[in-house]
Amino acid sequence: MADLRAAVIGLGSMGANHARVLSDMAGVELVAVADADPARVAKATHGRSLPGFPGAQRLLEEARPDFVSVVVPTGLHEPVALQVVAAGASLLVEKPIAATLPAAGRIAAAAEAAGVVLTVGHIERFNPAVRELKRRLSAGQGGRVLQVKARRVGPFPHRIRDVGVIHDLAPHDIDIMRYLLGDEVERVYAEAQRRINTDNEDIFAGMLHFRGGCLGLLDINWLTPTKERSLTVLCEKGMFVVDYAAQSLAFYENFAASAREGGIASVTEGPMTRYPIENREPLRVELESFRDAVRAHAEPEVTAADGIAALAVAEALVRSARESAPVMVSQVLAAP
Repeated sequence: MADLRAAVIGLGSMGANHARVLSDMAGVELVAVADADPARVAKATHGRSLPGFPGAQRLLEEARPDFVSVVVPTGLHEPVALQVVAAGASLLVEKPIAATLPAAGRIAAAAEAAGVVLTVGHIERFNPAVRELKRRLSAGQGGRVLQVKARRVGPFPHRIRDVGVIHDLAPHDIDIMRYLLGDEVERVYAEAQRRINTDNEDIFAGMLHFRGGCLGLLDINWLTPTKERSLTVLCEKGMFVVDYAAQSLAFYENFAASAREGGIASVTEGPMTRYPIENREPLRVELESFRDAVRAHAEPEVTAADGIAALAVAEALVRSARESAPVMVSQVLAAP
């Protein structure tokens, strides 16, 4: 079976990583890259026998890829994605799927009409620790989930200029919460401030209320000197803790729950178990999954609907912070 022809449009830090992974992936031939910055193109093509282009259109016309990683700034997602779809190529669009919900809807509709595979780069879905946590929650290990808390903080990223911290970082954890719970966010409340970036918010705290009753908490900023990416899932029978970067998963048992039959009336500290995780680069797992979906012309693990749902919650959080009031996600989805 012939290798799939792959290309990368957008060669910032994340796009360069897409090119690196695709260049040595089984079943894939990286055939072209593109970026408006000649220096980035030169760096990505150095030592590789592949052409570099200044923009998407020439790449699509001359390289004719089977699938494309679209890793351009968020405001360019829609025009570039629509060019890729018009060329008949499948595409991975980095998160968020688009700058606005109408733009996201147009991308999804175009891909469906063209019959190409569209996925969104919610990379944390492919973190081995998160996948193991999903398996354990689905098996009922922790019992009913009560609360999910995400902390995603670190220094200010000077590469980000087009969106605030809500659109840039919160979709990661919104998507993971939806994935782990198998549930949708009903309403949100958020507080946000601008401290360094004068155009968009750089610190916020948010609360998500899921339809099934679980609470989601988001603590996200660009103002913390040390980088932290953690997730806590509080259940009736204990608490799971994930360190995204270390790809570690631990379970802190509620001893009172394990010692009783039936209803859980108390919480006491029990033993902690750290589970063995086979570490893998999440981006490689993500791109392998996308490759397989394109080859089989099957639904990807992260669908356009997943990307739109995460964006809708992010939009609701922005509105809530602006209005200092709770916002129903359905209202955001229904807005023109």
